[in-house]
Amino acid sequence: MSKKRIFVGITGASGAIYGVRLIKALKSLGHEVHLVISKWGAETLTYETDLDVKALIAKVDKVYDENDQTAGPASGSFHLDAIVIIPCSMKTLAGIAHGYADNLITRAADCALKERRKLVLVPRESPLNLIHIRNMETVTQAGAIVIPASPAFWHKPKTIEDLVDSIVDRVLSHISSSRDSAATWTGED
Repeated sequence: MSKKRIFVGITGASGAIYGVRLIKALKSLGHEVHLVISKWGAETLTYETDLDVKALIAKVDKVYDENDQTAGPASGSFHLDAIVIIPCSMKTLAGIAHGYADNLITRAADCALKERRKLVLVPRESPLNLIHIRNMETVTQAGAIVIPASPAFWHKPKTIEDLVDSIVDRVLSHISSSRDSAATWTGED
């Protein structure tokens, strides 16, 4: 597996641990991680985990301000192998679905769609209203992959990290990366 350049956007939806665990997995696989964490993503990270933004930033290769529309990921000519927004708030989903690229996270997603690159969105919301569902349909039709943060239980998780990693492993598989610890269904006991 070759080293990939992966953009990770963390928004203000609950579930900051998904982004944290994805970054850990990507780094353990030797990938280059570029991070944007929104203002509300930072608030949620601090509220939901034992990490602060500085600690998370120390784990990645490059970090950008969410409002820096001059940063590399704001251009389709800046090579990224995949863009993952995890967790993806409904506001961010709506911006992507309707081409409203008002920050670097939504602009990087817009570039992924126009350049036909992998874009994975991990929404964390419940229940869903019809607007959410239609926005997911719109981004899917445009080429994004939507992986709701709905953990699996067939692998008999024992910890919260096991539950979170079932989603992280799905994301990794969709960006053509995987790890040996990934839970893989074989149909056997």
